[in-house]
Amino acid sequence: MQPKIMMKKKSVSASKASLVLFLCQMISALDVPLDSKLLEELSQPPTITQQSPKDYIVDPRENIVIQCEAKGKPPPSFSWTRNGTHFDIDKDAQVTMKPNSGTLVINIMNGGKAEAYEGVYQCTARNERGAAISNNIVIRPSRSPLWTKERLEPNHVREGDSLVLHCRPPVGLPPPIIFWMDNAFQRLPQSERVSQGLNGDLYFSNVQPEDTREDYICYARFNHTQTIQQKQPISVKVFSMDSLNDTIAANLSDTDIYGAKPVTERQPVLLTPTGSTSTKVELRGNVLLLECIAAGLPTPVIRWIKEGGELPANRTFFENFKKTLKIIDVSEADSGNYKCIARNILGSAHHVISVTVKAAPYWITAPRNLVLSPGEDGTLICRANGNPKPNISWLANGVPIAIAPEDPSRKVDGDTIIFSHVQERSSAVYQCNASNEYGYLLANAFVNVLAEPPRILTTTNKLYQVIADSPALLDCAYFGSPKPEIEWFKGVKGSILRGNEYIFHDNGTLEIPVAQKDSTGTYTCVARNELGKIQNEVHLEVKDPTMIIKQPEYKVIQRYGQVSFECIIKHDSTLLPTVIWLKDNDALPDDERFLVGKDNLTIMNVTDKDDGTYTCIVNTTLDSVSASAVLTVVARPNPPFDLELTGQLERSVELSWIPGDENNSPITNFVIEYEDGLHEPGVWHYQTEVPGTQTTVQLKLSPYVNYSFRVIAVNEIGRSQPSEPSEQYLTKSANPDENPSNVQGIGSEPDNLVITWESLKGFQSNGPGLQYKVSWRQKDVDDEWTSVIVANVSKYIVSGTPTFVPYEIKVQALNDLGYAPEPSEVIGHSGEDLPMVAPGNVQVHVINSTLAKVHWDPVPLKTVRGHLQGYKVYYWKVQSLSRRSRRHVEKKILTFRGNKTFGMLPGLEPYSSYKLNVRVVNGKGEGPASPDKVFKTPEGVPSSPSFLKITNPTLDSLTLEWGSPTHPNGILISYILKFQPINNTHELGPLVEIRIPANESSMILKNLNYSTRYKFYFNAQTSVGSGSQITEEAVTIMDEAMASRQVDIATQGWFIGLMCAVALLILILLIVCFIRRNKGGKYPVKEKEDAHADPEIQPMKEDDGTFGEYRLFSFVSSAPF
Repeated sequence: MQPKIMMKKKSVSASKASLVLFLCQMISALDVPLDSKLLEELSQPPTITQQSPKDYIVDPRENIVIQCEAKGKPPPSFSWTRNGTHFDIDKDAQVTMKPNSGTLVINIMNGGKAEAYEGVYQCTARNERGAAISNNIVIRPSRSPLWTKERLEPNHVREGDSLVLHCRPPVGLPPPIIFWMDNAFQRLPQSERVSQGLNGDLYFSNVQPEDTREDYICYARFNHTQTIQQKQPISVKVFSMDSLNDTIAANLSDTDIYGAKPVTERQPVLLTPTGSTSTKVELRGNVLLLECIAAGLPTPVIRWIKEGGELPANRTFFENFKKTLKIIDVSEADSGNYKCIARNILGSAHHVISVTVKAAPYWITAPRNLVLSPGEDGTLICRANGNPKPNISWLANGVPIAIAPEDPSRKVDGDTIIFSHVQERSSAVYQCNASNEYGYLLANAFVNVLAEPPRILTTTNKLYQVIADSPALLDCAYFGSPKPEIEWFKGVKGSILRGNEYIFHDNGTLEIPVAQKDSTGTYTCVARNELGKIQNEVHLEVKDPTMIIKQPEYKVIQRYGQVSFECIIKHDSTLLPTVIWLKDNDALPDDERFLVGKDNLTIMNVTDKDDGTYTCIVNTTLDSVSASAVLTVVARPNPPFDLELTGQLERSVELSWIPGDENNSPITNFVIEYEDGLHEPGVWHYQTEVPGTQTTVQLKLSPYVNYSFRVIAVNEIGRSQPSEPSEQYLTKSANPDENPSNVQGIGSEPDNLVITWESLKGFQSNGPGLQYKVSWRQKDVDDEWTSVIVANVSKYIVSGTPTFVPYEIKVQALNDLGYAPEPSEVIGHSGEDLPMVAPGNVQVHVINSTLAKVHWDPVPLKTVRGHLQGYKVYYWKVQSLSRRSRRHVEKKILTFRGNKTFGMLPGLEPYSSYKLNVRVVNGKGEGPASPDKVFKTPEGVPSSPSFLKITNPTLDSLTLEWGSPTHPNGILISYILKFQPINNTHELGPLVEIRIPANESSMILKNLNYSTRYKFYFNAQTSVGSGSQITEEAVTIMDEAMASRQVDIATQGWFIGLMCAVALLILILLIVCFIRRNKGGKYPVKEKEDAHADPEIQPMKEDDGTFGEYRLFSFVSSAPF
């Protein structure tokens, strides 16, 4: 480890600046020590490392140990003074000094007395380079004296008066801790009325009868000796006004005037402190305690303020029921006037405490050890503050500097010692003493003059590993006197490092603020001063950072589900990462449901306890990254509970409940259901629902229902289980509130009226004995109402009614308590009968071959004898006019709703004869049919021929056969045949059309091309037009003899030779033409062609897939066409 370096000061006499080195590690054992090997070699003045406190109170029963430890090179020797004179420990058999230490041990346990060794002790540690001294250590044995014997008179107090029980403990060292207890060693209870003051006295603001007791005991605990002293018990007897009056009455005659005044309330009076003002002095850094205790009835309340300011925040506390104001770590700014105010309903009292904060000396700049090389300059600074301002004095090696041996390099200037051009003999230990009336400070600081060549304390070839883009700190801990200069190089032959990309620290450390991959390498640190040079190599490796490339994501999962968090990482291949999963910043539960995989965490069968934050932490030896995600476990809400019914009225009640746990999914609404235990026990019905923020609802009730309620909570996940049912609430009976609904009157027979209705439900009855009053009368007839009361049914039949007449009907509910409100009337009709007459004047207008329109006159409404539902048209085909053949008659029916008097008849067959009739329809059925009306449809186009067959293919002919149309729809006049050739690329040739007489059924088509495919289109015609066509395809055949001859010629030798000769001649001709063309002339053949071109002669291709010339064709038929 390197020593810490302090910046240099300018010399007073020299113009050239020099380095001043401070070895801060040598100040105390708390600092980082120097390299152990270096410490063994360097000389060092003494440094006090451990000493006893300034005010040292010891237990008189145990040995006294006065500590004094120091370090230095060579090891220091120790001596002591007592009360300012040398303390010769060799002459006192009870005193010994520990080996290699200055610590004194005074043997009290073997006959010594602690009182004999009271005094002021000071330790001196000395070697050849100087002397360090300790603080003045005041030794005092602790004291715990007994309480003085005293006779305590009982305290007789009137109820409501104040009382102070004095403790007055014996004076001890240190002061004892005071507390009050009874004979059973139980602490006496304290309150705003009864409390203990800072001086240990027990204060009663006003006494009450329950304060009467004989064992008020004050205890003093002396912690140093672990002893407790007890005061004699104090007796208190409180007289109430009633008992006091009885006592006075017993001792006075009837003629005497007697009677104590009753307990009277009193305004506050301060018991402590007394008077209106007082003063308090406290030292800086201590705890300020101010106290005000008041008498009064009722018990006063204490309040504190600071005049002209605020009580300091964060340092102010109130204790002892606000009777004590406590301010910690006081400073001069806390000086001022503090007012306590005691107040009750009758008035107030106050006291002002003027606080002055003084200060024992405290350091501003304590002197620090100074390491110099010969010829350098330096300073020791000692600055302290206090109130009053402390005096500064210097000592050299424990001797006042005024009488210490002179040193020409030293000059004292108040709180500063200036050193100029020091030499090795200038080494010494200097003491700075800062003191005022409240205390002192003593600090040792040495000046050590050394001449040492550079030394590098960092381990050779040390390896540093850092993460890319992070700082790299390469140590070069060094020591030397004068202070060496440090330089850094990279690589074996690298140049000195400079520039903004590097930071050079005073302690020799090289910092690369943002290390990159190319920063990897060997770095050399060189330290040099005028006494020598040394270097050291260190190595830097820059690694890729560890990254979480896929972080865990926020998850919402239902209870008992499965969830997985991913944590996929990328890291440097030379680093070994470890992945740790945490739940809520703690280790995962020890539960087999938690499965930790290579790059994920899976939780099986999730429960509510799994809710929380899950963190994936990836650690390597160089870096650590983490990512977190929240798991929210949701579920259906828990059922509500504690259902309560309040405000019970005849027709309403208020229901309240406490929601169950919403299980991380807010409750959206509450559903209220009810059970009618009187009419439908065990069946729950929907009552109402309210928003999820509402926990009370006013419910409307029906009479004569034994209600129970339950509540179901709903969230996004689903519905909770129902709550436990509420208490039952039976509402009183009442008249029915409503009458049956859906009342109807419809006759089932021509002479009756069936009245029906929907019965009331059980809870709608409003009471026992539910019945119905059914009333009816014929409409528009001055008749009285006929009524009947029926049991709880839903139908009543009135017999003997006229056919289909209107009736006024009403149904009224009633129970044992009375009738429901007057019901509304509805209109019904008695039963219907079949219509009496048929529609007349039926007319048919044929629109086209498939559509006709029919008209009729309406029948009189009286003859309908029911609700007119419409008219039905029956029509059927009698025969086809083209075939004159009858077939099975299939009647068709069209219904026209309401009072329509016409309709369309679609889907008729052309060229046919039809009949129709019309009938009126009511609710009972159909009336008589009108007389049959005959009409005919005109011709239409025929359907396609029933078939087309092509047979007997030859080289140039095909035979066609066909069948007549299935539906000629008129008289056929001819057939139309169209055909065209198709080449092998499926292209169509010219279209040829032929008309064929209607009585033909076959034909032969001649003069066709051989081996050619033809497509045929065939349809029939009536006078109206052509019908749909039918298509077929066929192929003429190839001549086998011709094909055979062609093959034979092609295989003959002479034919082959001829073809070769022709090819040769053509080749020669082409060569000659080419030669002539190159000479710029025309060859004769070309000239002849140009002169005799015949426009009529065109090249013609045969059998190559294109159409050539068509020849005339003929067909054989049995009739001309």
